[in-house]
Amino acid sequence: MSYVEDVVAGVEQDTKRAVAVYYAIRDGILYDPYSADISVAGLKATTVLEERRGWCVSKAILLAACCRALGIPARLGYADVLNHLSTEKMRQRMKTNVFYWHGYTALYLDDRWVKATPAFNIELCEKFGLKPLEFNGRDDSIYHAFDQAGNRHMEYLHDRGQFLEPPIEAMRRTFDECYPGWPDTSDATEADFGGEVADETATR
Repeated sequence: MSYVEDVVAGVEQDTKRAVAVYYAIRDGILYDPYSADISVAGLKATTVLEERRGWCVSKAILLAACCRALGIPARLGYADVLNHLSTEKMRQRMKTNVFYWHGYTALYLDDRWVKATPAFNIELCEKFGLKPLEFNGRDDSIYHAFDQAGNRHMEYLHDRGQFLEPPIEAMRRTFDECYPGWPDTSDATEADFGGEVADETATR
């Protein structure tokens, strides 16, 4: 996997390698919830690399795949979260601000499991006024409860556990039940999440 080799070139220790891969994915793969594709092909790490964009689930899968390629044990974690920051178009499409099956990665480093969430790239955080999620390989990296202005950002509602592979069928059932207007593969070619964010935050 040449992508991983390039990212960790010259880095020897596992924790430092995991941190390097985390930041490469956090900022090098743009966060785009319209790219959500709950299928085997859509959730492949190679698909995310090719498209250079992804949502929390697919970016977490890419991080897990890269770390496993380096010999670092990795799991896929999921939780339902209440997201207070989104775009108007996204809220209309989802009909809720609850994000079911939010994805993160659990990595086994220095004899313990730690959580890493490479979802939001730094440019998106700056536009939304969020503190970027840092990862040092020792402490859990999960969404902040508040943004930098003190407004509510993210609330964790329900822990769905950790898996070795994405539970695609369970995710599809939940999406079918909770997001009636959201197909398995969104029309990502027409939607522009980055543009929506730029428009809605321009006057902040």
